[in-house]
Amino acid sequence: MTVTDLQGLAERAGRELETASAQDVLRWAIGTFGDAFVITCSMGDGLLAALSASVAPGVDVLFLDTGYHFAETIGTRDAVGQVYDVNIRTMLPLLTVAQQDAEHGPRLHDRDPNACCAIRKVEPLARGLAPYTAWASGVRRDESPTRADAGVVEWDAKRSMVKVNPIATWTQADVDAYLQANGVLVNPLTYDGYPSIGCAPCTRRVAPGEDPRSGRWAGTAKTECGLHV
Repeated sequence: MTVTDLQGLAERAGRELETASAQDVLRWAIGTFGDAFVITCSMGDGLLAALSASVAPGVDVLFLDTGYHFAETIGTRDAVGQVYDVNIRTMLPLLTVAQQDAEHGPRLHDRDPNACCAIRKVEPLARGLAPYTAWASGVRRDESPTRADAGVVEWDAKRSMVKVNPIATWTQADVDAYLQANGVLVNPLTYDGYPSIGCAPCTRRVAPGEDPRSGRWAGTAKTECGLHV
């Protein structure tokens, strides 16, 4: 397919699958793209891996190991790989933390978080997605204003790929209900005041009643790492 064909496919599917279940959205994506489709997962929980494995055992799952993750996040990745029938591919930045410190100075995440995310998340994701035509994320519309217009299927113009957001229409209550009803693995930090989990230096606990994503890059104007915008 040409880029124009893929863009048209994404736009049509976004309209047609708007009210479809998450599993049906994933069935469409896997049926359409096969091995050229990959799931991305930040390992806040195993929801997307569990949903994907239920409709397509052995599907690829991409995880970005930034070198700054909480130990609990790495543990969740390992547990997800053991419990669900998925193929986890871990992508590393081109620079280790030590190499980044030597080249850019220590604690780049404090001085220039956008640059740090570009090195440790955005570039590794680009390399990880290179073999694929379509990718999926766990983005939901209710998470933040920057995600309110996310399509169930949409065109990722930045990468010239089809992007699938199978739980875009879910609320946090929907997520919680599914996790509980199906015994899905959850990052233990979720129960310790971290409803949105990123890199350890840039994530703090969230007080009751605060925006769930307010613990990310707290005290700065930054709201996204650059993967979904």
